[in-house]
Amino acid sequence: MELMTHSSTFLLPSPPADDGPALKYALVILNRPLPRFTPLLWKHDGGANRLYDELPQLFPEEEALAIRKRYKPDLIKGDMDSIREEVLQFYKNAGTEVVDASQDQDTTDLHKCVAYVQDLPKLKNQNLCILAAGALGGRFDHEVGNINVLCRFPSMRIILLSDNCLIQLLPCSHRHEMRVLSDYEGPHCGLVPIGEPSKSTTTTGLQWNLSEYSIVFVNRMNYRAFPPKSLLYVRGRAFVSYSLFNLDLDPSVVISANAEMRFGGLISTSNIVKGEIVTVQSDTDLLWTISIKKA
Repeated sequence: MELMTHSSTFLLPSPPADDGPALKYALVILNRPLPRFTPLLWKHDGGANRLYDELPQLFPEEEALAIRKRYKPDLIKGDMDSIREEVLQFYKNAGTEVVDASQDQDTTDLHKCVAYVQDLPKLKNQNLCILAAGALGGRFDHEVGNINVLCRFPSMRIILLSDNCLIQLLPCSHRHEMRVLSDYEGPHCGLVPIGEPSKSTTTTGLQWNLSEYSIVFVNRMNYRAFPPKSLLYVRGRAFVSYSLFNLDLDPSVVISANAEMRFGGLISTSNIVKGEIVTVQSDTDLLWTISIKKA
């Protein structure tokens, strides 16, 4: 299975020289407050107001007009039901392309922009990553719609961003290596199955790793220790333990490490990154989320 590496180098002031093949970033700005680390590549309609109003606030020592001209979007695309007229006219006059997609009510503005970026000839065969700023926070139905876009485009690198966390899809077609920038992100993280339960997930580099072990204890003579800090799932209850003797349980119970992850059962939230590398392999697609540190 092919390895897919991930690193939030877009959080750095400048990308490291030894980070491997450079990613080509496209930025979609949604209609939520801008993260403090927002650069500008791509836009959609409600986000144009955010860009116009809030980006100059990130450069308080400079003139607002100069910032708006410097950080001009290539494209504004969406339903055009949120953008203010003066904002629309400013960017039209600055040369920004405007695409009215109000005839399509079956997809979100984020979906429309991702599809547009995907079809751009100049980005074909590029190592592309789409950053969706303002995709988290606010109305929950908007958040769910944005998460659904990850599932609609599973072969594309898309990262949903807010000021304090990110979410991305880890497709089960690959093994994954998360290169954690500990000065900028973490330590809190989570892995959540999306679409269907995960019956087998293996991780390293977390305080509470998931493993492939599945062990049955018939009695104490048939004892075998778990790896340190394994997640154990016993009769519907989750434990972290080193061995059976740490649990006040009947020795005849069945104990399964790496129980099925699913909604209504066990999911890995409020986990902690313990090193610079986290590895993940699963039999189903997972959402990876990690906190972003305040400057």
